[in-house]
Amino acid sequence: MKTCVLAAMLLAAPAVTSAQTLDDLKSDGNVTIAIGNEPPFTAIDSSGKVSGAAPDVARAVFEKLGVANLDAQVIEYGAMIPSLQARRVDAIAAGLFMKPERCAAVDYSQPVLCDAEALLLPAGNPKGFKSYADFASNPDARIGAPGGGTEEKLALEAGVPRDRVVVVPDAQSGLKMLQDGRIDAYSLPVLSLNDLLAKSGDAKLEVFAPVEGAPVYCDGVAFRKGNTELRDAFDVELAKLKESGEFAKIIEPYGFSAQAALSTDRDTLCAQE
Repeated sequence: MKTCVLAAMLLAAPAVTSAQTLDDLKSDGNVTIAIGNEPPFTAIDSSGKVSGAAPDVARAVFEKLGVANLDAQVIEYGAMIPSLQARRVDAIAAGLFMKPERCAAVDYSQPVLCDAEALLLPAGNPKGFKSYADFASNPDARIGAPGGGTEEKLALEAGVPRDRVVVVPDAQSGLKMLQDGRIDAYSLPVLSLNDLLAKSGDAKLEVFAPVEGAPVYCDGVAFRKGNTELRDAFDVELAKLKESGEFAKIIEPYGFSAQAALSTDRDTLCAQE
């Protein structure tokens, strides 16, 4: 895997005009992306090398497009789109989730990294839970969720009775309650559950994601508005990456769900408030 070089960005410094087209990028042999220093979306080690799910996917796609080198500039999230518009960077690959107002300002690729609701449950999912409604239809099923959180709200809205939505004070308590059989599943966002399961080392449990019917929030690589030629070329290679399974191999070690990215699309996400 090629190394991504970190170029520390000072917004007050003179701006370097970025490339315009894919041909420009190929000619330069370099693409510059905006990132945020927020693991697991991005990770920066003490030497300044950049990894993380977002730059790793961007690097893989741009390499397939014939652009060998990827540089990254750390930019605050609120300054990313202005920096893209000012041509300080060629793209944003940073966990900048799609929202209608952002979609109006940039051209996003298809989904890359998603945060979706998930279920931690016994390996093999013997009771077949795939949605919050499944818990409502099973009169014996109990689901654990943080009190006052999104997961509790979604379970109740799906019709799970109050007495079968078990309020869990923290992640470790949720894990223990599931292991002890006091609940049938514990629900949190997929990143949180993947981290919890990895740290527990419990081979008798697995994470199911995304929860069917629950909202999915995703980023995509963002390009300047109107630069659809570059965006579309990126999408073609991103689709191939997803189809080949290489996409999952890149992002799942970081705790992201490839299936969540495959479960939705740009148009849906850009229309989602």
